[in-house]
Amino acid sequence: MELSPLTAVTPIDGRYRKQVQHLDEYFSEYALIKYRVLVEIEYFFFLADKRFFKLPAKARLQLKKVLDGFCIDDAQQIKQIESVTNHDVKAVEYFLKEQLDKAGIGHLKEWIHFGLTSQDINNTSIPLSWKHCMEHEYLPTLINLQNHVYQLAVQWKDIPMLARTHGQPASPTRLGKEMMVFVERLNNQIELFASIPYAAKFGGATGNFNAHHIAFPKKNWVVLGNDFVENTLGLQRMQFTTQIEHYDSLATHFDALKRINNILMDLCRDIWTYISMDYFKQKTKKGEVGSSAMPHKVNPIDFENAEGNLGMANALLEHLSAKLPISRLQRDLTDSTVLRNMGSPVAHIVIAFKSIEKGLGKLVLNEAKLKDDLENNWAVVAEAIQTILRREHYPNPYEALKDLTRGNHKIDKKTMQTFIQSLKVSAAVKKELKSITPSNYTGVNPDF
Repeated sequence: MELSPLTAVTPIDGRYRKQVQHLDEYFSEYALIKYRVLVEIEYFFFLADKRFFKLPAKARLQLKKVLDGFCIDDAQQIKQIESVTNHDVKAVEYFLKEQLDKAGIGHLKEWIHFGLTSQDINNTSIPLSWKHCMEHEYLPTLINLQNHVYQLAVQWKDIPMLARTHGQPASPTRLGKEMMVFVERLNNQIELFASIPYAAKFGGATGNFNAHHIAFPKKNWVVLGNDFVENTLGLQRMQFTTQIEHYDSLATHFDALKRINNILMDLCRDIWTYISMDYFKQKTKKGEVGSSAMPHKVNPIDFENAEGNLGMANALLEHLSAKLPISRLQRDLTDSTVLRNMGSPVAHIVIAFKSIEKGLGKLVLNEAKLKDDLENNWAVVAEAIQTILRREHYPNPYEALKDLTRGNHKIDKKTMQTFIQSLKVSAAVKKELKSITPSNYTGVNPDF
């Protein structure tokens, strides 16, 4: 069968293709080839700029056009060359040498890939494409999602809500503050993520510039390598490597993504639970159904979809972060096929982000239900009462409230106020205690 959304093996390229197709600019085979071409051409320009050879301005412009205009047909041409070479990076080298012939500078074509091994290209191309995806796609989308949660937090800032610890009624909180918990957690992880370097390897066959040094022993290749990787490509060159990059920084990125995914799974599960408690209704859309059998249902499918995709992403990220930093001696090939799957967890994450955004947009606060739950749980003010009694040096206040409330599901306003009236404290303290309600016993938090 021809590949289509209906025949694709994975839902990333099938059911969800429209949501993640923009990621092919970073993670497809075409993207990998394009980034390899970019690195090879930039290195060629770099050597020219460092006066290893003279590059005519017209020829530079023609090569720049090859890079800027790189397209599917060019990638197909490289794949055709690869069918003969059986080596993907060598195919890029031969393609570019053909371009130099076309530009009239065939005598310079041995400066393409000069002194390099394929991993000098792969271990710069892949982190560069990863960096671009994180900076242009992932982080902006995550920050927009975080901002959406923040806007809801501000909107619900003063909405009192019964808290639940161990699933049981607990000291009241405010809905906005509970949303701010996730805003803060995401913010902390975004800051940590931003501090992780985008590391690259660039140093020849086994990381020592052997070929470079033997050809030009008077050149400081360590300085030149650092200059190219850091100033031309915008990556951080690792100074001591084998044939491949350590992948420790990349693994740190994957672990950071997992932590962020876990925070968002926690958010999804909380919102899912609030919907099941009827704290939120969901906006309906004409024509949609929630169940093939039960017409009344409006299922929280967006949060369920997000949770499932975040779990898939974490499973893949776990393998990526655990496997990539391990390689036999100076290198084996196990990293190659694994690296080609870096886009899969990102795709699942993007699908999850969009589902969460969609789900948050459907939420309609059912404030009456929140008020009912508070009113039906007067036992939660026992903490407040016993704390004030402690302040007043009242004997055994915790025990007195425990005897009244523990296991007693019939505590209401009247019961609590009768208890307060029976206490041997001043009228002023009784008044203070009677002013406490489940709706106003919500504590304090920083402003937001």
